[in-house]
Amino acid sequence: MTKLRLAAAGVNQTPLAWETNCNNLLAAISAAREAEAGVLCLPELSITGYGCEDTFFATGVQETALEILAEIVPQTQDLVTTLGLPLAIDGQLYNVMALCCDGKLLGLVGKQHLAADGIHYEPRWFAPWPAGHVREVSIGASAYPVGDLLFDCGGVKIGMEICRDAWVDDRSGGRLAARGADIILNPSASHFAFNKQEIRREFVLRGSREFHVSYAYANLLGNESGRAIFDGGTLIASRGEMLAAGARLSFADWVMATADIDVAASRRDREGASRPRCDLQSLGGATIEAQCTFPPPTAPRTATRPAAWDASPASKAEEFSRAVPLALFDYLRKSRAGGLVVSLSGGADSSAIVTMVWLLVELAIADIGREVFLRKLAHIQGLAEQPNNGALVGRLLTCVYQRTRNSSQVTHSAAVQVTKAVGAEFVEWNIDNLVDGYVDMVSQATDRQLTWKQDDLTLQNIQARVRGPGAWLLANMRGALLLATSNRSEAAVGYATMDGDTCGGLAPITGIDKAYLLEWLQWMERAGPAGAGPLDVLAVVNCQEPTAELRPPGEHQTDEGDLMPYTVLDTIERAAIRDKQMPVEVLQTLEARFADYSQTQLGHWTERFFRLWCRNQWKRERYAPSFHLDDENLDPKTWCRFPILSGGFDRELADLRARTGADKQE
Repeated sequence: MTKLRLAAAGVNQTPLAWETNCNNLLAAISAAREAEAGVLCLPELSITGYGCEDTFFATGVQETALEILAEIVPQTQDLVTTLGLPLAIDGQLYNVMALCCDGKLLGLVGKQHLAADGIHYEPRWFAPWPAGHVREVSIGASAYPVGDLLFDCGGVKIGMEICRDAWVDDRSGGRLAARGADIILNPSASHFAFNKQEIRREFVLRGSREFHVSYAYANLLGNESGRAIFDGGTLIASRGEMLAAGARLSFADWVMATADIDVAASRRDREGASRPRCDLQSLGGATIEAQCTFPPPTAPRTATRPAAWDASPASKAEEFSRAVPLALFDYLRKSRAGGLVVSLSGGADSSAIVTMVWLLVELAIADIGREVFLRKLAHIQGLAEQPNNGALVGRLLTCVYQRTRNSSQVTHSAAVQVTKAVGAEFVEWNIDNLVDGYVDMVSQATDRQLTWKQDDLTLQNIQARVRGPGAWLLANMRGALLLATSNRSEAAVGYATMDGDTCGGLAPITGIDKAYLLEWLQWMERAGPAGAGPLDVLAVVNCQEPTAELRPPGEHQTDEGDLMPYTVLDTIERAAIRDKQMPVEVLQTLEARFADYSQTQLGHWTERFFRLWCRNQWKRERYAPSFHLDDENLDPKTWCRFPILSGGFDRELADLRARTGADKQE
């Protein structure tokens, strides 16, 4: 058999959700069989879930994973399938992929290169499998080969690069090709980041071309364990040509791509290629032979193509508009929260979150249909009775406007209009009496009246902080999840009131900078994602200058007035935090980009950023979980570690002041 159908499937798994994970895998296997595929690639650690964290060490988890594997293996008749799980051998834990064929387990391949950067901590749990090494392991009453394996399945040789194994310079695929691989499978758990799919496309294409093989890539899908988002991307290439690409960022339990490949053609390419000879024995590893059969497809099948929005490359706005709603949807259903609550100020941040919930409903129903949508959220009472999408938003989302004497009619009107446009429930109340009560209580206790002249920040913070209990109370009444509204720019400099606007169990936009968020809201007003269209009511938000509305109206408070222009702030953040530049280097970066500002002004903003960054690490440690969206995340638990106490860059800031001739800032 030289021609066969290759399939790759992404599955939406949950750590330790054994039945759900098993059912998703069986559904994907069944769909591949119905599609008359001969080989199916499923993602890594798909039996347990990728994000099990330290429970990987639990013997019970390891044993249950093997039990689930034993349940699935008999269901692989007429199909070659990969299944991912942790495997303990002599006190070491390995990330392995089992390869099954015709209802039998043939062996297990160990991951050689572990992801240890960014949000990945694989070396904490797993040991890397040494290249070329093979041994036996007992599973139940049988012994199986495990390690650096190539499988000869009915004359078709199949190897695996497990996720990171394909991202390194010394790819294991090259050694597999030298040993005669016809097909290389890449089972992955590769987190979402903007434009990352283009990198995947490149290594899949390059692997198929340089190794003279057919290459299939399968990724996990959805918000698996809280912070990371997986896009479920599936890619199939052969001989340097992309044959198929499946749906990404889908709300379904699984997605699949299929394409027909010609093994004989790739072998001819390999035989005709000019390349140095190598000593196969020196490569190590082993080839496992099995008498597998691949029933030929009864009819041609059109290769899978991505959605129109996912053209290469997909725009950042489209990806953002789909990744966050999918993550919110999965968080809502997997946490079994009874709905969502947002403290809606009428400004950009909270309005962006409301928009994301609206997109959650619009995109999910367009993708999986109303019936499946309702089934996935069946735990939410009253949802099924809602007659249309707007009513569904109304049942899922409650927006609360918490007015003070410093609030404006502009933000109130914006909050009302945005809520009405998306169909959410709107409630409002005035918190002045609560704020005044706290101020009077402390003033009397300390025998000093608090004033704006002496206590500006204190009086601002109490307003934001008093909003917290009411929002929590409303969320508790509804059994709902309270969404915090802070963005990444504010997190970087601590421009947020702890236990105030940071209140919430989830912070959906803390992974994105304010400058981009403002840009995205403009895009949502004008265009919006394919299939959902624009939300033109956002004009009432986009016409405003961002403000916290915590000072008296006569002060004309604005966020940028309190801090600096957001474009400058975000440039400093990237240079200082992502690129690890020191203050003088950051100043040079700013000078090259912002010629309209003086060196003194840019130096002032640079010093302000560094001082606020160091002073507010404790706040970032306490932020609610947020979604990972790019390589500029500030989450100290998964991406960007920084000491809570530090020297505050005093020496480096002194160098900065010497360069600009500025006085020391407080």
